[in-house]
Amino acid sequence: MIIVADSGSTKADWAVLNDGLPLQLFDTMGFNPVYHKEEIIYREASNTFDGAIDTDQVEAIYYYGTGCWDAEKKSVVASALQGVFANARVHVYHDLLGAARAACGNKAGIACIIGTGSNSCLFDGDQILDNVTNLGYFIGDEGSGAYLGKELVKAYFYRELPKELVADFEQVCPGGKAEILENVYRKSTPNVYLAGFTRFLADHQSHPFIQKIIYKSFEEFIDRHVRKYKSHLSLPINFIGSVAFHFRAFLEAVLQERSMIAGDFVRKPIDSLVHFHAREHQQTND
Repeated sequence: MIIVADSGSTKADWAVLNDGLPLQLFDTMGFNPVYHKEEIIYREASNTFDGAIDTDQVEAIYYYGTGCWDAEKKSVVASALQGVFANARVHVYHDLLGAARAACGNKAGIACIIGTGSNSCLFDGDQILDNVTNLGYFIGDEGSGAYLGKELVKAYFYRELPKELVADFEQVCPGGKAEILENVYRKSTPNVYLAGFTRFLADHQSHPFIQKIIYKSFEEFIDRHVRKYKSHLSLPINFIGSVAFHFRAFLEAVLQERSMIAGDFVRKPIDSLVHFHAREHQQTND
């Protein structure tokens, strides 16, 4: 029995495979070792899987997660999962590799994550060759749900939001400034909170002002990240994540304006990653 997991900052998808075939699907809160301590990850995984499956029978775990960019961050996740799955070999990868494998398969391409956060890489079909540094939502994360939410909040408080949108915004944020500052500066996952405003943007995307926010945010992502890679004009630009999936038309317009090739848009990479590791596991056991 093996487990394949893909975790963003908001939600994590888990697939349990037996003999290479999907057996069960689970979902939990998303984990980011930048914000979440080992105890939180352990508790959530334990509550989800203890009693649901025989955890002692899990041979290997392949976990792709946001924030897992170095050995220290990976060890936080690995230690938590090892505590739940005592007999498993735990492999922790950055979610960027998962995005590349899910979006590009075994072909060369540029893979982009645009969900709660954003990131990108140049992929040769086997490994990541280049990655423009992701600075996180405080400084970077252009195009992401957190970035879009931040731009909307600023427009409201700086009195730039058109009056026909103000009443609707105040309905989704009745607590006003106090509510926003509490969630951004005192809660543990401000990026997830800010990304929640993408629902408002989606509901009002026919409005020119909202279109400008979305388009400008994606322009920044493409110009400051994707256009820095070699062959960005010849390789397909593939996208993973709910924000990219739902605002696909805006991204395609930005790419078309720059004579770039739009590739696949994948909302959730877990299915592709399951197929990848099912094949790998079978080849190892053959």
